[in-house]
Amino acid sequence: MPPVRFRLLSALALSLGVHAGLLALGKFHAPLPPPPAVEEPLRVELTLAPVRPVNPVHPAPTPQRVEQKRVRVPDAPVPPVAEKTPATMAAPLAPTAEEWQLASTYTLKNSKRYRYNWGQQVRSMMGTAIEGERQGLVRFRIEIAPDGRLMKADVLWSTSDVVEKLALQAIRAMPPLPPTPTGKPLVFEKTIAFLPFETGWPPIYKYDCLPDPPSFRNPFARNGAAPAHSERTSPPDSATSETECPDTGLDSIEAEEKDMERQFKEWGSVGE
Repeated sequence: MPPVRFRLLSALALSLGVHAGLLALGKFHAPLPPPPAVEEPLRVELTLAPVRPVNPVHPAPTPQRVEQKRVRVPDAPVPPVAEKTPATMAAPLAPTAEEWQLASTYTLKNSKRYRYNWGQQVRSMMGTAIEGERQGLVRFRIEIAPDGRLMKADVLWSTSDVVEKLALQAIRAMPPLPPTPTGKPLVFEKTIAFLPFETGWPPIYKYDCLPDPPSFRNPFARNGAAPAHSERTSPPDSATSETECPDTGLDSIEAEEKDMERQFKEWGSVGE
């Protein structure tokens, strides 16, 4: 190869290399973006208000402490409480000789008059009933001989030992009684009321001639010996009973009042 041509080629290669290097440098050294703007800091100026001088000649008044005094009001006088007077009830009068004479002939309802007079005789001998521990009830089972002598007096129950003791003392001290109306021993139960509001209810005698209502019997209960059917007896004629009935006498107003009270307590709440 001739030397001149070689030199041209070398110059051309060198020129191309220089241009290529310049292009590379221009690619890697691109211009950078401008930096962000920095905000200026906020400035706050504080100005103190002028202080007003305090006048020392007229100082501010200070609150004074008010002392409170407790004034004691005298208590109102309490009136004395009156003691409660216990209720009392005097003993009822004992049956008179005429009442005992009528009772000794009264045979209806298990000698009803005789039994009532016996209870009134015991209550009249027990004295005055006072409210409190000396009040109560006592029930006896009594057996009286045909000649009027007391054969047995058993206490069934009592609500007060004092009342029971008073009743037993009165029974032991009872005067001789007339014979029983039927001429047989008279057995009955009697409750003695030793209370400051009741001495016992007088019985009503005007219905004693009427037959007793039939007692209930279960028709399905059998003991194996009784017949399968029950035989019901017709009650006796009321006219016949009234003719055979002894003179019961007029009932007292107290007996009528107690009978109405008893019926009201028994039937008054049925219709409610």
